Formats: sequence, structure tokens, C-alpha cells
Amino acid sequence: MILCGEHAVVYNQPAIAIPVLTLFTTTRIFAHPTAPRGEVIIRADAVNIDDNLLNLPVDHPIRQTIELIKKYFSLDAFPACEISITSTLPVAAGMGSSASLSVSIIRALSEFIGRPLPVDQVNRVAFEAEKIFHSNPSGVDNTVIAYEKPVYFQRDHSPEFLNIAIPLHLIAANTGISASTSDAVTGVRERWQKNPGLYEELFLQVGKISRQVRHSLTKGNLSGTGELLSQNHLLLQRIGVSCPELDQLVKASIEAGALGAKLSGSGLGGNMLALVTIDTADRVEAALTAAGAKTTVRVILPPSMET
Repeated sequence: MILCGEHAVVYNQPAIAIPVLTLFTTTRIFAHPTAPRGEVIIRADAVNIDDNLLNLPVDHPIRQTIELIKKYFSLDAFPACEISITSTLPVAAGMGSSASLSVSIIRALSEFIGRPLPVDQVNRVAFEAEKIFHSNPSGVDNTVIAYEKPVYFQRDHSPEFLNIAIPLHLIAANTGISASTSDAVTGVRERWQKNPGLYEELFLQVGKISRQVRHSLTKGNLSGTGELLSQNHLLLQRIGVSCPELDQLVKASIEAGALGAKLSGSGLGGNMLALVTIDTADRVEAALTAAGAKTTVRVILPPSMET
């Protein structure tokens, strides 16, 4: 999930993303040695697929991701197999479901053919897959998912793993509204093209908040971090990617005692995040449910000393 910096990160500003390790995608591959070479069966209940790979539309993201991996390894065909994909992530909810899918498939297929990839190469291929799913991805989703660590991310820079001084307790709440990342990113681009001066200033302000959050996390300043997250939400409203349901959840969480709150991800629906303490977590979670959240997930980030 994006802690701060979404949308601005597409325009070369920094963002901070965090892993939600209680939710995950699992890809299992079963060899079919008696089947014709190259026959690949895809079973993915979450997206209602149970078919031969070649029967999927040529532009289907799963088919294109698998073709991308085949091209990466310079293979004519994969050994005959069945690829079974399951996921506990909500789709189109701002939680990186497409990047999780890509990373899972890439890791499983590379292991299956006996050529496992190191994490930096998994991340590189997953970014190419993200370009298939989304019109203009920043690369932050695939990076935090591939490395499974909190990341301070900026395009064309090596990812920086965050020093977090004290545990972070967050609650993610889902509006229940499916939102297309591609549509949100395209909408922002169109508005930026019509009014570049305004939007570039908004992106600069969001980038400044990401830098301040990085600093406040290293100092263990929870109240300061919360205030910055709420400021980020106000900027995302101005960028045009919030919605009444997200705003209501943000408002309800702060009124219940959250240190700060904001939408997380592409917006227009999906999820928001509230920064809480151990003492306020139950109260905030109850307030989010009462305000219309369809699901809530608690996210705990332990302190880290990564450099």
C-alpha cells in the first residue's frame, strides 16, 4: 500500500510504500509431462479463468505476463503445465493486486524452469508486466512487493529501504468501490496537460510531504507523521482522485482518534489508511466500519534498521 506520494510519484516525485504481509498471491505450478509441450492451463478462480493459456485474449494481462516471462528467458515454449493462482488481495482496491500477481507468477515460473531470478530481476520483469496492466505505472507497487520491505521510491533511482524507529500501527479500510488504476492515472494526466502549472505545484507539495514523512519515521514522530498523511489526503482531493466514500472514512477515522488518514493507491474508490496507536486501534476500526467500510485490515510495520 502507498503510505504517501501516490500520483505525484508518476511525475518523478518520491513516494513511500509499505508491504501488507498478511495478504498475498500464491502461484502453484504442476508439471504435465504427458501433455503436448507448450500446453499451459491457467486456473485462477478470483478472475474466473479455467482455460488453456492460448484461449485467453491476446491482450489479457495474465497471458501477456506469461509471454513476457517466456521472452525474458528466450524460450520457444514452457514445459506443459498447469498454473494455479489464488490471492487474498482485493482487486482494484489500491493494494497492488496486479503487481502481487506479476511477482508471484514470475517467481513461480522461473523456479519451475530451473532458472530462479534474484529479487532485483524479479522486480525488473514485474515492472514490465505492470506496464501491461496500467498505462503509466510508477514502479512503486512492484518494488515494495518484490522486496517485501517499506520503500522510499523515486523513479529512475534505486529503491531506498526505510529506517522506521518505532512500530507503525495502521488500519486499511476498503470502500467496496472497485477503481481502475489506469483510469485514475489517465485522468490525472489529462488534467495535468490542461493545467500543468497547478498540477506540477501539487505534485511538488506531495513530494515534499513524502520527504518529511521519511524523516519523521526515522525519528519515531508518530503525531507528525499522522499530520503529514492527512495533508497528503487534502492534496489528493485537489488532484481529483478522492471520492465521497474515501473522504467519509478519512473523516470518521480522525474523529475516532486516528493520528492521520488518507486514501491509499490510485483513488476513486479502493482503500484508505489510518495511522493509529495500540490504544486507539479498536475505536478507529469500529468507527470505520460504522462509516461504511466494507472490510478492514490491520497493518503493523515493525521497527527496522535497513539502510
